[in-house]
Amino acid sequence: MNYSTENLLLFLVIGIVAGFIAGKIMKGAGFGLVGDLIVGVIGSFIGVWVFGLLNISSGGILGLLIAAIVGALILLYIVRQVKKSR
Repeated sequence: MNYSTENLLLFLVIGIVAGFIAGKIMKGAGFGLVGDLIVGVIGSFIGVWVFGLLNISSGGILGLLIAAIVGALILLYIVRQVKKSR
């Protein structure tokens, strides 16, 4: 993947959108809009990494968005489970 400034900005925007969507999908006590967006950006890296491990192609903007949503959902689930166990 070419890590130009435009690609990194696109990746961040897709992560923010994915965090918003994942925050709407996951029910229960959320982290607020900003918290879910931050989780979405971090989750987008996780989603692309997981898709790569599973050898699932996430090409194009739609593929990247789907991978980012999946990663954000995974991260939100883990963070909420840790938060709940405290």
